[in-house]
Amino acid sequence: MSDLQAIAKQIKQQFPDAVEEISEFRGEVTLRVDKAAIVEMLTYCRDAEGLDFKMLSDVAGVDYWPEDPRFAVNYVLYSLRFNHTIRLKVYTVEGEAIPTVSGVYPGANWMEREIYDMFGMEFDGHPDQRRILMPFDWTGHPQRKDYPLGYEEVQFTFNFDRVQSQKPHPKE
Repeated sequence: MSDLQAIAKQIKQQFPDAVEEISEFRGEVTLRVDKAAIVEMLTYCRDAEGLDFKMLSDVAGVDYWPEDPRFAVNYVLYSLRFNHTIRLKVYTVEGEAIPTVSGVYPGANWMEREIYDMFGMEFDGHPDQRRILMPFDWTGHPQRKDYPLGYEEVQFTFNFDRVQSQKPHPKE
């Protein structure tokens, strides 16, 4: 058993009802966890002796549309002391907020704002939940799979005339 599997089992023993699944793919261990316990679980991973995950290296949103639950948030933790990386994954449906972890890892503040801006996932208790990448008056969330695309044809030498004829030009 790898060190990461042992760490995953330790977390599972500490939170038996909150860890829904442990999976390993290409040497990376992921724990699917209940979103209600994410703050307590990340605090444990940061402070527990032998884990020492002091660095939140990434928080990333995922859209699994049309599946249900539609959204997931991945928390990638890194232990500088032991050189371990582990991922905790939380699933949610549209309209249900995920507890913010910015109180545990202050750097999560900006990453959660990016997820809110790009996917529309809300974080309960976030100190400053507003757009960070898109203009404040922007409608929609561009990283959602159902976000409308522009579908403008790319111009090459073989289709130059057709693309030029479809572009709007100023009247002379």
